Amino acid sequence: MFLIRARYRLAAALLFASLLGIGIFFAAVPPAQTAEPSLTREEIEKIVHDYLVAHPEILTEMISELESRDRAAAEKSALGAIAEHRKMLDDDGYSFVAGNPKGDVTVVEFFDYNCGYCKQVRPSVVALLESDPNVRLVLKEFPILGPTSVIATRAAMAAQKQGAVYWDYHNKMLAHEGRLDEATIFALAGEAGLDVARLKADMEDPAIAERISRTEELARKIGVDGTPSFVIGDKLAGGAEDLDGLKALVAAARAKCETCRS
Repeated sequence: MFLIRARYRLAAALLFASLLGIGIFFAAVPPAQTAEPSLTREEIEKIVHDYLVAHPEILTEMISELESRDRAAAEKSALGAIAEHRKMLDDDGYSFVAGNPKGDVTVVEFFDYNCGYCKQVRPSVVALLESDPNVRLVLKEFPILGPTSVIATRAAMAAQKQGAVYWDYHNKMLAHEGRLDEATIFALAGEAGLDVARLKADMEDPAIAERISRTEELARKIGVDGTPSFVIGDKLAGGAEDLDGLKALVAAARAKCETCRS
């Protein structure tokens, strides 16, 4: 709501300034001998004010156009960035791969274990893998919501050293209601069958911190500014996509063969 109001105030200010500037410009032009006397600044301001009050829908149209241009610019920027960093997105050598490792479409998900929307979208992601055996899911650990998010990510990345149990652990943490704390992170590790003592030791591996930094840098370069965010084909989609939305993005990518793998 605050952002919407701020946009309206900005649009109103820009429109008022533009109309006022035009009015002042024409008012400053020397009138012909037969023309009416030019308007004063105060008179122009009143005309502009009264017009905006009588036609407030102009502001809505301006906001819509601004948002449309913002989206177009962001999509264009993301398109180039995704192409430039495709190798790092699809196969960085350390991000966990679920689904079909040789699938013809790669879905890249940036997520945070404390993100409510990531928790909300998890069933749709799982259902996508179950319904489409040719999807390859790359999980990008992207802890942006505080210290316990970082601990959860370090634990999850360390869990990969203990094999495929990572997937169960990943889903347990995302299925947890509310924010994770350190005790819960390790309790869930035990429930997933992990050796917790080994996990804690592996979490101290400097390579884990380096990998988190690399993912954060990648996210910045392609324009990821929140979680969950998905890269599917040449599209960057932010927010909790439902199953139908994910399927549509996969179908579009498959049609273009942007992420097809041999």
